[in-house]
Amino acid sequence: MISGRRIAGPAMTVALVTLMAGCVAAPARSESAVGTSPSSTSSPTTACVADPRAVALRTLPEQARAEMPNASAASLDAAAVAGFRAAATSGAVVAVRSPQGTWIRSYGVADPTTNAPMTTDVYQRIGSVTKTFTGTLVLQLAERGKLTLDDPIDTYVGGVPNGNTVTLRMLLTMTSGIASYTSDQHFIDQLFADPQKVWTPDELLAVGLALPPLFAPGEKFNYSNTNTILLGKVIEKVTGEPYADVLTTQILGPLGLTRTSMPPAGDTLPEPHAGGFTLQGTPDSSTNPVNATDWNPTWAGAAGQMVSSAEDLLKYGRALGTGQGLLGTQAQEERLASVPGQAGYGLGVGCIDGWVGHTGELPGYNTTLFYDTTADTTVVVLANSDIPSGGCTESKTLPDTDKALPCMDPAVRIFTAVSTATGHTFTPNPKS
Repeated sequence: MISGRRIAGPAMTVALVTLMAGCVAAPARSESAVGTSPSSTSSPTTACVADPRAVALRTLPEQARAEMPNASAASLDAAAVAGFRAAATSGAVVAVRSPQGTWIRSYGVADPTTNAPMTTDVYQRIGSVTKTFTGTLVLQLAERGKLTLDDPIDTYVGGVPNGNTVTLRMLLTMTSGIASYTSDQHFIDQLFADPQKVWTPDELLAVGLALPPLFAPGEKFNYSNTNTILLGKVIEKVTGEPYADVLTTQILGPLGLTRTSMPPAGDTLPEPHAGGFTLQGTPDSSTNPVNATDWNPTWAGAAGQMVSSAEDLLKYGRALGTGQGLLGTQAQEERLASVPGQAGYGLGVGCIDGWVGHTGELPGYNTTLFYDTTADTTVVVLANSDIPSGGCTESKTLPDTDKALPCMDPAVRIFTAVSTATGHTFTPNPKS
């Protein structure tokens, strides 16, 4: 018997998800930078990002690109080692960039069968971090007047349940009520029966849109990969170009992200890369990880198919947090203000206590990318495992896990430890 067949990837780890029903919709105001009525801005005492404008306008000192001072590097290393030892992964890469400097280290092995060491230059599947790229492309198109976030999805894609009332904003904020195709058991059965299968966006949408809506549009929050696949189709419809080409032209090229891509369907991970290991899709009785390195990622599409590296994600993470190089100041202010309260999900990004970003997971890999809006600090963690550790009640763990620890995915555990060393602890919501 196959177990619950957890597909958290490309779904984002619960570290970012708070069910803020009704907090995304807002009364109409004047036309905004992204061509729509913006979400209501939380007051400074309750907003996840206290001063969005200051974040969008800040300047990174030149020292940030130099090597981190020894004392700070030693503190980060000690925290990363502690987190790594408690995480169920054979290897990890941890990178930090702050006004003090840049620090990047690798830990463990890239392949436990050969004991090849993990290196800082590995390419990795970044799972749902892809959603932040897709969301950014949509916001860029809105900023340029090519669409508005209040447009109904049926303007661009037909056959969507409630398509005349589900807006692009609802897709971005996960309040559309459209079910995720990854919640369909038949799809999961197919995925694990043939992990090499190439999926098209239309095939993924056929699965997701055949499921009944979960609630009326805008009524609640539910994290759905179908939402982001739809946004990928919108990007292609509006631009008349393939998603990967738009991504390169609008984000990867301008930011100089030479190690980041949306790989074609048949491509394997570029070299160097670590082997990725998972317990997903294994029998209930098995606690032996399987190698998922070459499983085809097309089932994640615009919601989770991308590949990147720690160094590229350091660049991108700060651009995502400040908008610099991606969006104008007003549009970025709206994005940062779109997260309701101290924790929640906004326009293609999540936020907890000023940490803006996303986690990503595909079988075999777990990634965290967060920007601390309170301290101008970016933290990236890559782990070559998606196996959680700790006192998990639903997620399968390895036999030697420390049940006294809270349940966390490997990159999240390491990131949480490192965040404390930066002076601002990230506290993920509980995982089960």
